[in-house]
Amino acid sequence: MPFKASELILNPDGSIYHLNLLPENVSETIILVGDPDRVDQVSQYFDSIEFKKRKREFHTQTGTYKNKRITVISTGIGTDNIDIVLNELDALVNIDFSKKEIKENLTSLDIVRIGTSGSIQEHIPVDSFVISEQAIGFDNLLTFYNCQNLEVLEDVSQSFMEHSNWSKGKSKPYVIGCDTSLFERLKSHETIDGFTGTNVGFYGPQGRILRLSIEDRDLNSKLATFKHKGLSITNLEMETSAIYGLSKLLNHKAVSMNAIIANRATGQFSNNPKETISRLIRYTLDKLTEN
Repeated sequence: MPFKASELILNPDGSIYHLNLLPENVSETIILVGDPDRVDQVSQYFDSIEFKKRKREFHTQTGTYKNKRITVISTGIGTDNIDIVLNELDALVNIDFSKKEIKENLTSLDIVRIGTSGSIQEHIPVDSFVISEQAIGFDNLLTFYNCQNLEVLEDVSQSFMEHSNWSKGKSKPYVIGCDTSLFERLKSHETIDGFTGTNVGFYGPQGRILRLSIEDRDLNSKLATFKHKGLSITNLEMETSAIYGLSKLLNHKAVSMNAIIANRATGQFSNNPKETISRLIRYTLDKLTEN
């Protein structure tokens, strides 16, 4: 049965609603960045650019790097935006817009987040790279989807809630892994294997206090001291767990690359965060195009 117009929303030109893209505008290798201006920071290294589109916080460019077609898209900040971007990317490759039906043969995308992040461990220095092998999500996005068959590390989640005396008023954390093939492809001696915390905000949810008091002043300490079967939380950001969860549900491959521009344990901040993210962009592009 075809999708109703209220569910698969298309613009008058036939493009998907928020991203404003047509199926032919995207490649099967996707780089996600948060900041719309960071799209240019990625595409400046492309050998050629075939397509550009910008709508709201969603800035898209598709081009070629070392003979590989790559699309870079800005998501804006947060897991709510990831819900829009991942669902609309999947629709672009796996739904027939003319028939408004799911295609018989489905496409699996390679999705790589390149973003900034803060370390919560003293030994992970500013200006280093963390590749997220697992993520713990403090958001509730996946609870709105049928996740019974989603492989999550329930024992790690339960252990964390006990360690942190997690409030019953907060959504239950979930722990989910990256795609192992992409992880092996992108890791090296230049990266640190990470267990990344995905927060629902930048200030209170990450333990920052300006004028508002927070429910748990020891939250970051609890995050930093958690250990379970060799796992320790390495860094905090705001998108990875949702990317991993939705990618697995939709049968796409995903991994998150983090430029560490702050160390919350030492109070340091990078002297040149733009150069750190530029180095990570170049590293990731080269890894994606290695034979």
